[in-house]
Amino acid sequence: MPTSKILGTGAYAPQRVLTNAELEKMVATNGDWIVSRTGIRERRIAGAEEATSDLAAAAGQQALDFAGVAPEDVDMIIVATVTGDTPTPACAAYVQAKLGAKNACAFDVGAACAGSLYGLTIADQFIRSGAMKHVLVIGAETLSRFVDWTNRETCVLFGDAAGAILLGATEEPGYGLLASTLRTDGTLTGILGIFGGGSRRPLSPELLDDNGNKIKMRGREVYKFATRILPEVVAETLAKANLTAADVTHVITHQANQRILEYALETLGVPVEKCWINIDRFGNTSSASMPITLDEANRAGKLKKGDVIAMMAMGAGMTWGGAVWRW
Repeated sequence: MPTSKILGTGAYAPQRVLTNAELEKMVATNGDWIVSRTGIRERRIAGAEEATSDLAAAAGQQALDFAGVAPEDVDMIIVATVTGDTPTPACAAYVQAKLGAKNACAFDVGAACAGSLYGLTIADQFIRSGAMKHVLVIGAETLSRFVDWTNRETCVLFGDAAGAILLGATEEPGYGLLASTLRTDGTLTGILGIFGGGSRRPLSPELLDDNGNKIKMRGREVYKFATRILPEVVAETLAKANLTAADVTHVITHQANQRILEYALETLGVPVEKCWINIDRFGNTSSASMPITLDEANRAGKLKKGDVIAMMAMGAGMTWGGAVWRW
């Protein structure tokens, strides 16, 4: 039975850089405090003319170019996003048209910051079944459009970007996606999300005046949850692959908070040096952060054949998961 392997990666970040020093002029915050609590020094902000599908298509094209695969040879496009161009059609439909991937079916996955990991696991099932040969998974967000720039607890965290991973089939035993784990706890929906603008609280002047269409987060609860479940899910996924933390060569993770990453790695017993960290330059880009991180490590030549790569991500829902690959 085939399994999925990574053929190519890509990433795109808008040109505009918003630094902590600039944020100090916008809201009552302090750059040193932001760095000490989150690890973030700057983030990217999409231009007025850029929508999520623009970022996604740019990252997707990079992944195709890396792999030498033509757009018309893509069978499926999965876009992980919670900030699509429109409520409907799906962001993936716009991306399919922009890439010229005329033979690909396309749909969105809404699993917040864990969306790309969910998308990779879904793509793997289609490849294992033989139904698809090339599946393009893209995480893309324009979170700056959904941030309350008067709320210093959330506006310092988020940025805009996109990352892409092209999957194909491999028959080589012991390589590709070895194991994955997906989890959700819907009793915790209230601690992180965008709670207005849907069928429960439709858009209205009152909702907009109350910033009801902006990101809300109970940070302390999110932190406690993340530091508990991330090491657990990675350990569980490694066990499925008959591996241990000692076997891990690299950790590719959603970049939410550097303190969370360091705590999770320490709990797992994996040295922080094995984790590619870029939160200082991009902030929290939700579903985009994991594929961006993978692309950076890939293009830096850090990933070698036979390396064991552990992935982890967690987001609103609460949704989370882990994956283990042999490169």
